Amino acid sequence: MSPFLLTRTLPEDATDAALRADVREGLTGSPKTLPPKWFYDAHGSELFEEITALPEYYPTRAEREILLARAGEIAAASGARTLVELGSGSSEKTRHLLDALTGLHTYVPVDVSESALTLAGRALAADRPGLDVHALIADFTAPLTLPATPGPRLVAFLGGTVGNLLPAERAGFLAAVRGLLAPGDALLLGTDLVKDEEVLVRAYDDAAGVTAAFNRNVLSVVNRELGADFDPAAFGHVAVWDAGHEWIEMRLRSLTAQTVKIPALELAVDFAAGEELRTEVSAKFRKEGVRHELSVAGLELTHWWTDEEARFALSLSVAR
Repeated sequence: MSPFLLTRTLPEDATDAALRADVREGLTGSPKTLPPKWFYDAHGSELFEEITALPEYYPTRAEREILLARAGEIAAASGARTLVELGSGSSEKTRHLLDALTGLHTYVPVDVSESALTLAGRALAADRPGLDVHALIADFTAPLTLPATPGPRLVAFLGGTVGNLLPAERAGFLAAVRGLLAPGDALLLGTDLVKDEEVLVRAYDDAAGVTAAFNRNVLSVVNRELGADFDPAAFGHVAVWDAGHEWIEMRLRSLTAQTVKIPALELAVDFAAGEELRTEVSAKFRKEGVRHELSVAGLELTHWWTDEEARFALSLSVAR
C-alpha cells in the first residue's frame, strides 16, 4: 500500500464556530440568507447524490462526459506530477484524471470532512501503489497552505461549485488559488454554462421533490446543531432564474408568519408570510466571462472543453 497522510489545518471547533457565525449574520441580515455549504450533513449528502442521478439534473453527467472524453488531453496539457482537488468529497470523479495522469506522484484531496477524506484517501492509496495521498482537512474558501510536493501542480475545482460564490467572493477565491501556483502550474475549473431558463429551473426544482428536501435540510442542520425550532414543512422550496446576474437562486419561502427561536445564539427570528430566505446562488457562465475572471486573477485560459450539448465546461488555465 502506498503512503496515506492526513493533515488537519482546520481547528476542531471551526465548523461549529462557522455555522454560528453564518446563521447569526445570515438570519439577521436583509434579505435573510444561509450559505449552501450547510446543506451537506450526512443526510444532505445522500440527498445530493440522489439529485445527481435525476433526469432533470444534467451538470454531473455533463462533467463526467467531459472527463471521460478529455482526461488524456487534460493530463497532457498539464503534465501534472501533483493533483490538488478542492472540495474533493468522495474523489469519485477524480479517478478519471488519476487514470490519465500517468506521471502523477502525489494526490492532495482537500475537504472539511475528515470521514470523507479518510475513506476516499485510504481506498486510493490501496488501489494505486506508488501514488502518495496527502489529504488536508481544510476549508478551501479560507487561506490554504499546500504541502511540499513535486511540480507541476494541477489544482482541480470541479462540479461547478465556483458558481456558488458571489462575484466578489469568486474573485478572491481565484486570486487565492493563483497564489498557490508557481508559473506553469494549472487550474482545472468546472463551470455550468448559461442555457435555456426552463432547463436551468428544472435542474433545481425536480418533479420528485428531491431538491426541495435538500433545500429544507439546511433548516434541519440548524435545528440539530443550534437547538433551533424551524419547522421545515412551514417553508416552501423556490428556484428562480435571475437573468440580470445569470444565476439560479434557491430560496425557502415562509408559508406563514412565524418566529423561529435559536437558543444557542439567544436569537429569535421573525419571518413574514411569504418572506424568502436565500440558501444558494448558482451562477452560470459564458466562455469569455470565465476567461476574463481568470485573467484578472493572473491565470491564462488555454483550453476549453464542453460536453456534446455544450451544457457544461471544463477549462484549463495556467499561472502567469
